[in-house]
Amino acid sequence: MWFLFALGSAVFAALTSILAKIGIEGVNSNLATAIRTVVVVVMAWGMVFLTNAQGGIKSISQKSWIFLILSGLATGASWLCYYKALQIGEASKVVPIDKLSVIITLVLAFVFLHEEFSTKSLIGCILIGAGTLVMVL
Repeated sequence: MWFLFALGSAVFAALTSILAKIGIEGVNSNLATAIRTVVVVVMAWGMVFLTNAQGGIKSISQKSWIFLILSGLATGASWLCYYKALQIGEASKVVPIDKLSVIITLVLAFVFLHEEFSTKSLIGCILIGAGTLVMVL
């Protein structure tokens, strides 16, 4: 099931890039990010209430709160950078560079989460990096 959700994430991320590139024309990138964020917040809280998950807020540990807040700050910074890059660059070049996050995530998962970094992972990182260079040059 995780694969289907991951695939859905990829499809919606692709749509996000195209829709954002069209929508950001003539709009300040920070304002566009703020509008997008409000929509995401409303949608996320809507899902919380739709699935009756709001009661779980009381059981969130302090550690989880800290890391969820840090994750939110990282997301905000990512979106601000992404929208600015998308506004001034071509989507076909911005998106592949943004997807270098896959390589960075694998390295960080190895260092901080002690996840396996196999030969397969290394080859994948090299191919993603090479593919990104081919697409943006």
